[in-house]
Amino acid sequence: MIEIALYQPDIAPNAATILRMCACFGLTCRIIEPAGFVLTDSAFRRAGMDYLDRAAMISDTSWTTFRNATTGRRSVLLSTRATLPYTRFAFRPGDIILTGRESAGVPEDVHAAAEARVVIPMQPGLRSINVALACAMVTGEALRQLGAFQATSSA
Repeated sequence: MIEIALYQPDIAPNAATILRMCACFGLTCRIIEPAGFVLTDSAFRRAGMDYLDRAAMISDTSWTTFRNATTGRRSVLLSTRATLPYTRFAFRPGDIILTGRESAGVPEDVHAAAEARVVIPMQPGLRSINVALACAMVTGEALRQLGAFQATSSA
């Protein structure tokens, strides 16, 4: 399936919300350090609730460590500088959806290293959507494309 990677997240509740989503969908979340908070932070624990214990999380100590651990897999960066809408991108099994820091995105070398970059189209003049919301939108589309959601019947 896919994975989620958070590049040096700096807002604990957003990271915890993404981890909660990963737990619910059975996805692994990679935290590319350093993070702007400690994983025992009370705001982090509060936002993640008891889902954090069910989330598969990998901590990569640096961008280099992350790249070495994920060799051969595509990193799909969510970026306001991208031109391809996420709904027009063809996700593949093994893709890693990569989000940047809430305060600064990703540095140029990380942007350039991503194998693909996608954008969430927005109204002109607005900067960005909350990282947890953006990650959920793009993850939902990736999972839909990959057939992860099974139709259920209501009786």
